[in-house]
Amino acid sequence: MMGCMDFSLGPELEHIREEATKLAGGFSDEYWRDKDERKQFPWEFYNAFAEQGWIGIAIPERYEGAGLGVMAAGVLLQAVAQSGGAMNAASTLHLSIFGMGPVVHHGSEEMKQRYLPPTARGELHVSFGVTEDDAGTDTSRIRTFAEPDGDGFVINGKKVWNTKAQQAQKILLLTRTTPREECEKPLDGMTLFLADLDPAHCEIREIPKIARNAVNSNEVYIRDLRVGPEDVVGEVGRGFRCLLDGINPERIMLAAEAVGIGRRALEVATAYAKERIVFDRPIGANQAIAHPLADCHSELEAADLLWQKAAWVYDQGDIAGGEANIAKLRAAEAGFRACDQALQTLGGFGYANEFNVGRYWGEARLMRLAPISQEMARNYIAERVLGLPRSY
Repeated sequence: MMGCMDFSLGPELEHIREEATKLAGGFSDEYWRDKDERKQFPWEFYNAFAEQGWIGIAIPERYEGAGLGVMAAGVLLQAVAQSGGAMNAASTLHLSIFGMGPVVHHGSEEMKQRYLPPTARGELHVSFGVTEDDAGTDTSRIRTFAEPDGDGFVINGKKVWNTKAQQAQKILLLTRTTPREECEKPLDGMTLFLADLDPAHCEIREIPKIARNAVNSNEVYIRDLRVGPEDVVGEVGRGFRCLLDGINPERIMLAAEAVGIGRRALEVATAYAKERIVFDRPIGANQAIAHPLADCHSELEAADLLWQKAAWVYDQGDIAGGEANIAKLRAAEAGFRACDQALQTLGGFGYANEFNVGRYWGEARLMRLAPISQEMARNYIAERVLGLPRSY
């Protein structure tokens, strides 16, 4: 007899979803709109989740975390995004949750003992330092360089789009330790450091942006930042390989969040379509309104299964590159389409701050750009999954 496939979350994951929904529900749309307009980091929200132990959900138990993996983290962050906090809420938490993945998998025992417990407690904030303005998605061409100096290194360079750099004490910093032209493969010769975000050597400049303004994005200028051998994550020259244990979980969790934002927007639009009377009947009775919303619902349901599959594959010990990129691609499209259709359903009121769908729309648009563009996700799928010739 064939076994049955169970699509339920199960008691543990359902408990996580319920508790995260309840906790995030204490922070209203008005709270998030205020934080976004004032460009204030939502410390009340962050501390509420830290006090309940949610920051350490994916950190192993021996380092004071819950050790529950990417699936559990995705369930948590989806509930957070769906609460109305959207990407502001998710970005407040998710870097602390997935950002230390390279340390969990590749850091020395001393590094894990020193930095993972305070991360799990929500006391240590870490920013991701990978992207550079003249390298973009071609990570092999980063210029930030770690020059050997005694038993350590001195780092000089610049990083961009560093989330939460203004709150962080540490930076997970990808550098070159061997020039690209001297390496056999383009992605060789890079080293990952967990370095101090030392204000004497790191200048932080905020990047003004169109949405998700409660959580800052920054340029970081690094000048003569000294790091020791104990700050190396994994092996010198193999930093990009270590980074994959942050990159792929990030794409999976972002996919879960995109579905959450889309569902929130769909809830608002559906409620409005039931109540708004035009020409003596609810606008939801019109197929021009109803069918696009039905499409959005079906697309979100499909994307939900994709990120859960990717999380399951990763939690089984696979790198899950194909699954992570597919989930991110489809969820970002579904989430944004739902927000865009919600705005269209509300008509002029969709443009009014009071109804919040404009905020969801702006934050969901980011998902099609970050952490990787839709075009680069497609390139990965074409080359690594379908085996087509490299196009770039």
